Amino acid sequence: MFKLYKLWGVFKVNELAINGGEKTINVPGPHFVWAEITEKTEKAVLKQLHESISIYDKSGIIEKLENRFSKYHKLKHSVLFNSGTSAIHAMFIAAGLGKGDEIICPAYTFHATISPIFFTGAVPVLADCLDSGNINPEEIKKKITSKTKAIIVTHMWGNPCEMNEICKIAKGNNLLLLEDCSHAHFAKFEGKLVGTFGDMSAYSLQGQKTLTGGEGGIFMTNLDKFYYKSLLFGHYNKRCKTEIPKNYSLPKFSVTGMGLKLRIHPLAAAIANEQFDKMKDVIKNRKIIAEKLINGLKNLPGIKIPKISKKSNPTWYAFMMQYNSSELGGLPIEKFYEALIAEGCIELDRPGSTRPLNLHELFQNPSDLFSNYSGKLNYKKGDFPNAEKFHSNSLKLPVWHKKEDLKLVNLYLKAFKKVTNYYSQKCKEVLRNGKYE
Repeated sequence: MFKLYKLWGVFKVNELAINGGEKTINVPGPHFVWAEITEKTEKAVLKQLHESISIYDKSGIIEKLENRFSKYHKLKHSVLFNSGTSAIHAMFIAAGLGKGDEIICPAYTFHATISPIFFTGAVPVLADCLDSGNINPEEIKKKITSKTKAIIVTHMWGNPCEMNEICKIAKGNNLLLLEDCSHAHFAKFEGKLVGTFGDMSAYSLQGQKTLTGGEGGIFMTNLDKFYYKSLLFGHYNKRCKTEIPKNYSLPKFSVTGMGLKLRIHPLAAAIANEQFDKMKDVIKNRKIIAEKLINGLKNLPGIKIPKISKKSNPTWYAFMMQYNSSELGGLPIEKFYEALIAEGCIELDRPGSTRPLNLHELFQNPSDLFSNYSGKLNYKKGDFPNAEKFHSNSLKLPVWHKKEDLKLVNLYLKAFKKVTNYYSQKCKEVLRNGKYE
């Protein structure tokens, strides 16, 4: 189809706000605020403030929150860290990844899923994604070599990966399986919680995550050897001396660990523990809102709703759509996005930092920062076409979490309908008449 969008600049109409028409949404922003800080949150912080602001071992609020995670996920061990990045780094250290090893990673994810690997000497081998944005199991198979030691997956935007197939691949090739669940707290695949499929899992508790402490992360595993190694990585001295048994191979390092202190702040743990209390209602309401968005957007031209497997129960960290310009006469995504922003959809986003990793300088030329990687990585634009297409066509909405948010959701749907109908009609008129009348 020829590029009709070039003709739209001459249309003398003002239906859309971007053309001088009336805005659909006049509600003052922000339209989405997370986390929800309530009086209970304040009380939890004040209580912790007067109990302790530094905890050296597994006690107090640290013990309470770790045990809560373990019990909920039916896993033996949980360890709190100061960030999801540190929790992911702990997985790589516990896995024993080092020089000469390869780990298969999603090409499309937030960089922190993979970037800590550069501190180990192992090489990240990127694999392209499915139409959902999650890693493609078939691409994983293609990347396995004699040097492959592990696979890591990210459940993107709260949507679980195809874990049955991925587990088969890992088991069949004797590979460790790691899960980054930072987008997918409490999501399930075939009724089983994400984070419980692999050998280890990690979560972020950063401010925008479904379960948040402001900053923080958590590492989980069923295996003692990985648990002890995670303690040595970021919880030296008292905790290591208390929890690592004398008959384990590395207790002599308990005082120093590996030299890093990566503990979560007790106030962050207190916030996360209080937020945990409301997760059931938040997830329930996000599901209602997501279904409302799906039903309102699924038949609109130019919009492709998130692709969710029937096996999955996502927890909707975000509502990630794909834009199809061919259904709107080649209208560029930038123009479509600007029209929606003009209508008042101020929470609509085009993600930038979460992108195909081959587009980051760190994965094109890491040797400027990590000299051991000289000549080892040279990823470039075009290497992962599915991931790049997914990224370039992405439009993201928050998934609201309260029933009273439905009024605002309806306004967003009204704006989307207005913009898509407008450009769809203009396409039809141009095709029918050869010009706009």
